[in-house]
Amino acid sequence: MEKGKRIVGALIIIAWLMSMASCSNIKYLPAGESLYTGATVKVQGPSLSRKQRQVLQEDLAALSRPRPNRKMLGMRIRLLAYNLAGHPKKETSLFGKMKYKFGEPPVVLSDVNLDKNNTILANNLENRGFFKASVTADTIIRRRKATVIYTVKTGPQYRIDTIAFEVDSSMIGSAIRTTAPKTLLKPGNPFNLEMIKDERSRIDAHLKENGFYYFSPEYLIIEADSTIGNNKVNLYVKLKPGTPSLARQIYTIRDVFVYTNYSLNATSGDTSKKGALPYKGYYLIDRGKRYKPKLFEQALQFNPGDVYNRTDHNTSLNRLVNLGVFKFVKNRFEPAGSTFAQLDAFYYLTPYPKKSLRLEVTGTTKSNNLVGSQLTLAWRNRNTFKAGELFSISAYGGAEVQYSSALKGYNVYRGGIETQLTFPRFLVPFVQVNTRGGFVPKTNILLAYDLLNKQKLYTLNSFRASYGYSWKESLYKEHTLNPISINYVRPLTVSAEYQDSANKNPTYAKVIEKQFILGSTYNYMYNELVEGRNINAIYFSGTIDLSGNLFGLVKGGGSPEKPSLILNNAFAQYVKTEADFRVYRRLGDNSTWANRIIVGVGYPYGNSREIPFIKQFFIGGNNSIRAFRTRALGPGTYNGNTTTLVPDQSGDLKLELNTELRAKLISIVHGAVFVDAGNIWLYRNNPNKPGAAFSKDFLNELAVGTGVGLRFDVSILILRLDLAFPLRKPYLPEGQRWVIDKIDLGNSRWRKDNMVFNLAIGYPF
Repeated sequence: MEKGKRIVGALIIIAWLMSMASCSNIKYLPAGESLYTGATVKVQGPSLSRKQRQVLQEDLAALSRPRPNRKMLGMRIRLLAYNLAGHPKKETSLFGKMKYKFGEPPVVLSDVNLDKNNTILANNLENRGFFKASVTADTIIRRRKATVIYTVKTGPQYRIDTIAFEVDSSMIGSAIRTTAPKTLLKPGNPFNLEMIKDERSRIDAHLKENGFYYFSPEYLIIEADSTIGNNKVNLYVKLKPGTPSLARQIYTIRDVFVYTNYSLNATSGDTSKKGALPYKGYYLIDRGKRYKPKLFEQALQFNPGDVYNRTDHNTSLNRLVNLGVFKFVKNRFEPAGSTFAQLDAFYYLTPYPKKSLRLEVTGTTKSNNLVGSQLTLAWRNRNTFKAGELFSISAYGGAEVQYSSALKGYNVYRGGIETQLTFPRFLVPFVQVNTRGGFVPKTNILLAYDLLNKQKLYTLNSFRASYGYSWKESLYKEHTLNPISINYVRPLTVSAEYQDSANKNPTYAKVIEKQFILGSTYNYMYNELVEGRNINAIYFSGTIDLSGNLFGLVKGGGSPEKPSLILNNAFAQYVKTEADFRVYRRLGDNSTWANRIIVGVGYPYGNSREIPFIKQFFIGGNNSIRAFRTRALGPGTYNGNTTTLVPDQSGDLKLELNTELRAKLISIVHGAVFVDAGNIWLYRNNPNKPGAAFSKDFLNELAVGTGVGLRFDVSILILRLDLAFPLRKPYLPEGQRWVIDKIDLGNSRWRKDNMVFNLAIGYPF
């Protein structure tokens, strides 16, 4: 009863505030004026479906001007701020900023030009093929609030009957005619001006691919004849009579010049051809001798005598940018001045500083009550060996402090150093390999050392090395292959407290065991999110990780009890695959539905009973199942979160499902409602972890959690706050795992045991 009274009271207060805001806005209007609240379009058409009518109404309403004052939470907050600020003397004062920076002046009915809007709507309808449409406007005023209703009578929509390419037999005429089979203008489709513009651009793109460098869509005319009857129209594709001779010719490349040290404030002397060095079809102007000519061999796609085409034009620019050596890249083409239709190509490259030093500070927080920061110092040397190589050294150090009362003092300290050398090409012994497209392939060599100290528990050191390749097939598709990947982990110190726990519980012993991984990895990523966040998009990342396969063949079979050795160390043997698939669906201008499924399978064999700890799967935490703390869930129905030591549960298999509805609330504040589910399992039975092995009943062992979140999007970063609680706990006895009926938000003990607060940077997926 009390809760009901509070809810009713809150609704009354909200309604009162909205009413007051509305009255205040009208109060400040000039005499005789009405507040303009927007336009509505009513479409009347004989042959329009309900969906077509709705789309047309929305499109036409968006064209009317002016726009009414914006609303937030149903109220015109900005207009209210403008009115309440009064007449401040200074724009920089508090009320000045409130009025002129945040506020909006009222949009009144006299601002609306009905005749102009009628013309705009009628023109748009004509562009869509409604040649006999009519538009009328009516104004409705109630309590000093005005709306405009536009009534549209579309009449019949004209459709395309025939399309004819009426061009001569010249080179350009023949080239235009060859594009006819792929025309966007199809008989039976509605007449649409935007489609006609797209058709001109399509023909222009085809001509650019075939040497017509100086052609432009403006040289094409698509005439429409709507007098043939039956509400049909004939279209005629023609070349403008006044098209200049330059646009009618096919151009080839004569010479290519590359300026390697171009200044954006260049004088005429900076672009002279003096000292140009010829190399494999192009001329290099590098007076400082800072670059080897082979650096540009794969980037430049034009050779003397090639017919100009837009693909090679763009590919050359993209590859020069992706070398990572030049800050700015620009180019131009100019007639060669010969009797033939030839072009000279000029590329002007502005280099980055050769050496740079960067200091980076990051903050971290985890759902297992660890907060901390990390300091990274990175030094980079570009163009190390004069062929675009990038050599980098980075050193880092950081700490995470445990603030939980039960685990206080179990802080984490980490540090390390990493060196990497990247070549802007494939380095494959005895073979020359190149990729197509606008992205430069890379060869990466990495050496690293990491030190991890968990206070009061243990200290681990790790050595990493890899040799591999990365290349982008397109804007969306990227490959990473490491034929050689080495990781060696060994403990330096182990506390008596942790060793005692390890002697009793093999879970803790596995964390500090030696791990020697010799293998290969491959990752394929398809990512449509590169075009932006609030779009319909698909993301996929698939990884294959192999260890010990080749050495197992050479050394012979081993077993966990009697493993094969390399340099007196047992090496891990496993096959691991992981797939991360996401689907994003835009529900409106400011809302998105995001979904993710992760499937991971690891198969240990030979020397390994389980996959090495650093390669196993973990679940729970900020970017996983947010209702459970980091690494505190699973495997299976096993409950390892019963000790005072920090939990570190891991598994050989993983299944995770997430769904999240995201919507903008106000300004930079976004909200979310989410549900997460999943678990991890071991591939084989472990007598020390009952219920941890994967079985046919795995779906009955999934954990489920839900919650709400806030995101603060300030462009350079997104601060995320999520509050979650479990709906299903897999470690409870069967039949008691669903805990929805036990939810008690008003009970402090329940909140302490179940509510998990997550603070993080960026979206979880």
